[in-house]
Amino acid sequence: MSWIGIVLVIVGLWLALKVAGFALKLLMWALVLLGLYWLLAPLLGLPPVF
Repeated sequence: MSWIGIVLVIVGLWLALKVAGFALKLLMWALVLLGLYWLLAPLLGLPPVF
């Protein structure tokens, strides 16, 4: 494998980790918002989630 291939593999792994980290942060924020809605919906007279 040439040095260009090695650099491309390293950059690809770095980008994959960045995308995975962003996806996990997005999932955590979605869970937080869902939890807040689940707790506050009865108090505010909104329909329940489930």
